[in-house]
Amino acid sequence: HNIVVLVNELPVLKADALKYVMTFRSLLPKELITASVPLLIAHIGGRGVVCTYGACAVEKLIAGGMVSRAALLPHAGALLGALFTALGQAHDPQDHNEYVMKAILRTLSCLQDGCLTYLGDALPKLAHMLSVVAKNPCKPHFNHYLFETLSLAVSLVTKSNPSAISAFEDALFPIFQEILQNDVQEFMPYVFQMLSLLLELRGGGAGGAGGGGEAYGALLPCVVAPALWERPANVRPLVRLLCAFVAHRTQLVLDSGRLNAMLGVFQKLIASKTNDHEGFYLIQTMLYKFGNDVMGQYTKQIITLLFQRLSSSKTTKYVRGLIAFLGFYAVHFGADPLIDLVESVQAGMFGMYVERVLVPDLQRVGGALERRAAAAGCVRLLTDSQHMLAGDLAPLWPRVLQALISLFELPTDESALPDDHFIEVDDTPGYQAQYAQLTCAKGAAGDPLAGIEDPVAFLATSLGSLASRAPGVLPQRLAALDEPHRQALQHYLNTYSVQIC
Repeated sequence: HNIVVLVNELPVLKADALKYVMTFRSLLPKELITASVPLLIAHIGGRGVVCTYGACAVEKLIAGGMVSRAALLPHAGALLGALFTALGQAHDPQDHNEYVMKAILRTLSCLQDGCLTYLGDALPKLAHMLSVVAKNPCKPHFNHYLFETLSLAVSLVTKSNPSAISAFEDALFPIFQEILQNDVQEFMPYVFQMLSLLLELRGGGAGGAGGGGEAYGALLPCVVAPALWERPANVRPLVRLLCAFVAHRTQLVLDSGRLNAMLGVFQKLIASKTNDHEGFYLIQTMLYKFGNDVMGQYTKQIITLLFQRLSSSKTTKYVRGLIAFLGFYAVHFGADPLIDLVESVQAGMFGMYVERVLVPDLQRVGGALERRAAAAGCVRLLTDSQHMLAGDLAPLWPRVLQALISLFELPTDESALPDDHFIEVDDTPGYQAQYAQLTCAKGAAGDPLAGIEDPVAFLATSLGSLASRAPGVLPQRLAALDEPHRQALQHYLNTYSVQIC
C-alpha cells in the first residue's frame, strides 16, 4: 500500500508513507526496503517536508544497516545528485536542511571509495556552502554535518590520490582564513581539527611532506596566540594542531622561533586541572620529535613545573599523566638521566616521587597507551638504572617491581584522591562555543612506544638481560617479593622462557 502511495502526487500522503517506512524500517522485509530506495531518492527531489522525510528515511536506512553498501552502489549517482540538488545554493543559512546534510554524510560514509567519482563535483558545492554558513552560523547541526562531510571527503580522496591534498587546501584555506580573521567562534574548533587533518595527511606523505610550507607557516603565529587559548572549546583542537606542526613541520617550528611560545602554552595547560592532560600530550610530542638536542636546555624547567603542580594540586588525572609521562621519558632518554634530572631540581626528590606517587598510585593509571608507558618506564627503572640497582634508591627496587606486577594483575584503581573534590571552575562568563569532536577528522596518532607492544614480555626479557649482564644480582632481590607477586613474576618468566640466575 505504501509503494502505491509513493508513486502518486499527493504530498501529505507521500510524507506519511515516507514516515511509515522510516518508523517501521526494522520490521519491513529487506527486499521491500531495497526496492523502495529508488522511490525514496525520487522524493528527495521534492520540496518541503517530503524532501526532508525522504532524506531522513534514506539516512536512517543506511545507518541501521537495512541498505548495504552493495545495495546502495547502483543508486549512488542518483542519490548524491538528488541530495546535492536538495541542498541547493541557498545564500540564507536559515534555508539549509540539516537532514539533507546528514544524509549526504551517511551516504558518503557508507559508499567509501565507491563515491570517489562524485566527489569532484561535490567539493566545490561543499566549500561554497561552508563560505555561506560561515557568515551566519545559525544551524549548529547542519554546520557539524557539513564539517564532518568535508573531513570525510578529504580522507577518502587523499587515501586514493595523495596529491589531491593540494586541491582541498586551495579550496578550503581561503575560507578557513576568513573564519579565523572574522573570529567566528562556533567554527574555530572545527577549523583547527580540519587543519590538523590536512597537515597530518600532507606530513604523512600525502602530496609530499614538503608541500604547503608557506600556508601552514603563516598559521603558526595564530595558533600560539594567547587569546585563542582562553576559549575552552579551542584547547583540545589547538593542542592537536600544535602537535601536528611539531610532528610534520619540525624544522618550520624551530626556524620560526615559536618554541618558547609553545612552552608557554604547555605551562598554561599543565597548571589547569581541566587541561593538564593536554599539556602532557604536547610536551611529550615535543620531546619525542625535537629530541634532547633541542629540548635538553628546557627539561629542568619542565620537571620543575610538573612537580610544582604535583605539590599544589595532586588530582587523580594529574598523577596518572605524570606517571605515564615520566615512564615515557625513561624509555626514550634513559632511567638514570631521568633520575639525575629530577634530582637536579631537588636532592632526594626522585625517591620521594617513587615512595609517595609511583608505588602507591601506579594502579590508578588507565588507558592502554598510558599504562604501557607507565609499565615500560618502571621496567627501565628496574633493569637499566644504576641508582635503583646499587645506589640510594636500591631499597625501593622490590616495591617498584611489586607495584608493577599489581598493575599487570589487578584492575585499575578508580578511587579518588583528596584534591579531586576541588574541581576547577573556569571564569568564563557569557556565551562560550562548545568543542565538538569531528569523527571523520580523527588522525592516526603516532605511537611513541611502538617497539614495546607487550609490557609483560618487556619486563621478562629485560630481567633476563639484566641477569645475563650481572649474574647473582636478581635472586636476592626477587626473594624479597611477597609470595603472590613472586608467583606472578615466575609465571611471566616461564611464559617467555626466561631464566634468572
